Amino acid sequence: MENCSIVTKPALNVVGISYSGPYSSFPDDAIRLQTEILSRKHELNEAIKGTVIYCPYYGNEAFATYWACYEVQHLEEVPPGMVQWTIPSRRYAMVASSNKRVGEGYEQLNTWMAEQKLEKEERAVSLELFYIDEQHWEEEPVELLIPLRDEDH
Repeated sequence: MENCSIVTKPALNVVGISYSGPYSSFPDDAIRLQTEILSRKHELNEAIKGTVIYCPYYGNEAFATYWACYEVQHLEEVPPGMVQWTIPSRRYAMVASSNKRVGEGYEQLNTWMAEQKLEKEERAVSLELFYIDEQHWEEEPVELLIPLRDEDH
């Protein structure tokens, strides 16, 4: 699986909005959040570092919490309804995919992780990185990242 790899991401200071709900409400609510953060991007002004929308998420057997965020320099004042927090530095298994093939991307990544005998770190957030071109909303590049357990566990 040539588009799967192990990457280390540095700590990321992000600002964004979130939604918690049953899995049945996804991906519609994830798309709604991404659209909302894109429409509010101007509120973050020069603090934004790049155009990538970071979507950390965490789930259990009943529901998931999903975020839509921008990486930012530390903000003294956060816009209303948004939260600023830090995603810790971590190793991830990653696959390059697209917003039209997210499900296939996860299948590919999970298969590759099993072949490589890599284990997911259940206490850490997974990440979806959307490389949004604001000129068109067709097929956009996406990186799907699953946090890995440290080798010493």
